[in-house]
Amino acid sequence: ALGCALATLITLVIAALLTDTVSAIRAEHSLARALLRSPTLEFEPEVTISGFPFLPQARNAEFSGAVITARGVAVPGCAQRGGCRAELGAALGEFTSDDWLIGPGDVLHTRSVTAYTRLDSVNLGRLLNIIDLTVNTPAPADKPGGGGPGDGLLERTTGVLLTGTVPLGAPVSEIPPSASAYPGPTVTVSVTVDLDVVDGRLHIIPTGFYDGPEDHVDADVPAAQRDEVLAHFSRTLPRLPSPWDISPTTARSQGSDIVLTAATDARDLRPEEF
Repeated sequence: ALGCALATLITLVIAALLTDTVSAIRAEHSLARALLRSPTLEFEPEVTISGFPFLPQARNAEFSGAVITARGVAVPGCAQRGGCRAELGAALGEFTSDDWLIGPGDVLHTRSVTAYTRLDSVNLGRLLNIIDLTVNTPAPADKPGGGGPGDGLLERTTGVLLTGTVPLGAPVSEIPPSASAYPGPTVTVSVTVDLDVVDGRLHIIPTGFYDGPEDHVDADVPAAQRDEVLAHFSRTLPRLPSPWDISPTTARSQGSDIVLTAATDARDLRPEEF
């Protein structure tokens, strides 16, 4: 009798866990499909609704939070160079909705939102018209290495290292995605830059040519061309897409990417407006 009771209990627990998991998956898929109705997105985003168990949250449509990741979002400003893409993401704090299966027009009443827009080095290079651009976060001045986890440094807003090939005297329409396809004169350099956000737009300020210990390019740039080369790294980019058009306030390097972030307090959001 005890064995039968234990077997029954285990079966009920497993059934409850499966029901809870399947319900959470349904809710996440419903929210992902609702977000895809946004004109900003071409591909279904990844959605994770936090909190366990899920069913008590679904009962009142009150959730602990959610994480949204949308990849391959089109970015204006470089159509002539094959187009640019970015990753958009958002972390929602506690929120309520009209239904646990969230639709495109349902309202999400959130207590907080943290949003970001991520540009990898390839797409940043296209926006800057710099060929074969790479992004690196240098280590502190008193440490060897490339600024990775072993150096205790994962991101920076100043002294970010950009290496790329600058076309000299070329109109934007003639700059290809790869240096090997550009027939004109070029110079490959490593430049340190500071990152800022001005009116919601990424602002990049070059601070000089780099010759430190991290991987870089030693280039003999003639004095007459130094200002022209550095000017390629000085740019305020067009306004990039961001989740629910929340204006970013900070920018930093993160690995080989540049990330713009924003945080807000309570806000009402509709998935179709992502």
